[in-house]
Amino acid sequence: MFIVENYSLAILFCVITMLCWGSWANTTKLTSKTWRFELFYWDYGVGILLTTLLLAFTLGSSGDAGRGFMTDIQQASSGNLFSAFLGGVIFNLANILLVAAIAIAGMSVAFPVGIGIALVLGVIVNYISVPAGNPVLIFGGVGLIVLAILLNAKAYRKLTAGAGLKVSEKGLILSVAAGLLMGLFYKYVAGAMATDLQMPEAGKLTPYTALVLFAVGVVVSSKVFNTIQMKKPFTGTPLSFRDYFRGSMKDHLVGVLGGVIWCVGMSLNILAAGKASPAVSYGLGQGATVVAAIWGIYVWKEFAKAPAGTKPLLNIMLLLYVGGLAMIILSK
Repeated sequence: MFIVENYSLAILFCVITMLCWGSWANTTKLTSKTWRFELFYWDYGVGILLTTLLLAFTLGSSGDAGRGFMTDIQQASSGNLFSAFLGGVIFNLANILLVAAIAIAGMSVAFPVGIGIALVLGVIVNYISVPAGNPVLIFGGVGLIVLAILLNAKAYRKLTAGAGLKVSEKGLILSVAAGLLMGLFYKYVAGAMATDLQMPEAGKLTPYTALVLFAVGVVVSSKVFNTIQMKKPFTGTPLSFRDYFRGSMKDHLVGVLGGVIWCVGMSLNILAAGKASPAVSYGLGQGATVVAAIWGIYVWKEFAKAPAGTKPLLNIMLLLYVGGLAMIILSK
């Protein structure tokens, strides 16, 4: 199977992760105006599962290093299989809340708040599990990112106040809840994986097997979480499965594309974790917040009507994020 052999390649993979994780949500804006995110989400899960299976039977089953996918899944312990599956379930709930927050508050708010919290919590949790890297640089970088989150919240308040609107408390609450859950899922996937990928420990999973179980967790839990969300949506009227089958081919394909983009980022991030450490890999990947904020601010113009003084806050926010990410990279 394909294995990341050096730190430079691991960092490159994490940067690609950052681009994928920060950009996939744009696909929600490419569907029909009547295509709700609850309907989009079914195809998004399919995209994730298809991507993990493709990688498992190609990169995960070729070459002499490690264990091939089929051999690996047959020898895996039930505890590790469940851990990777549970990671998918936790992520799925977090992501559904995040997509709802995007629909209510916009990308430039939901991502910095939700994913910013996930980054801080995720780095701490993963560093405790695998304490690799310079803690001063890692947590110094996290500190800069916390400041960036606070500036983003201030900019959002200026935007709503300037437009005479009330701050969307529901959007902020959903973003915070998504961030708290999103910061926990990664450790369950990384914890199920072997530490030595050249000669994986018995019962542990290769990254490719862990990703497939993770994706199964996403798809299976969607039958619960997304069904509830359709019947009792955060915004709008309830939906039925008939509404899903009324969607155009474009709507369905865009949803699958969103899942593929996100999952490519996740897969590269998991592959990089062996060399970069879970804390560094996850923390750098969640720099997606910067990418999403740039999309929201400069492409979708979500702050176009903000009062004077808001743009400098947003630019400082982005600089703090970049500085924090740089410190995380240099920590190992």
